[in-house]
Amino acid sequence: MALKATIVKASLNVADMDRHYYADHMLTVAQHPSENDERLMVRLLAFALNASESLQFTKGLSTDDEPDVWEKNLTDEIELWIELGQPDESRIRKACNRAKQVVVYAYGARAVPVWWEKLKSKVSRFDNLRVIELPGDETQALAALAQKAMTLQCTIQDGQVGIGDEQSHVTIEPVTLYPQ
Repeated sequence: MALKATIVKASLNVADMDRHYYADHMLTVAQHPSENDERLMVRLLAFALNASESLQFTKGLSTDDEPDVWEKNLTDEIELWIELGQPDESRIRKACNRAKQVVVYAYGARAVPVWWEKLKSKVSRFDNLRVIELPGDETQALAALAQKAMTLQCTIQDGQVGIGDEQSHVTIEPVTLYPQ
């Protein structure tokens, strides 16, 4: 018998002063059985960093032809494709060919610099790509906030992200790897 996804409910309040975006989002997220809390929370963080009324989670790990998060326009064109982790060059190339903008949120502590060193020359031709590193201790601290029902506040200002609930708060400083 296959394991079923865990349903996570998140009330996410986003105050993005960098983009002048302020909204509450009631999110239902399916956490795949192989998805750890760190990856789940990085997905929520990626959502908060790009929040809009049309941004949505996809089937994620259970399908190869969709990103983790995307935004489509009314004609079903992909405006924004968001990947998490350390995708390979072919996946990034496919995303850049299908979407107007692609953002990769790389996380995984010490593995990110090794992954990026191998990849950066191969993806430098894509002008619709951004690669952002999320520091390992910060994403691990973020994972500690994971619960089946969450109420999170996220404040983004000057590129710095503060996210937390009533008990804990995590500050994240994303690092832009590409373009520089």
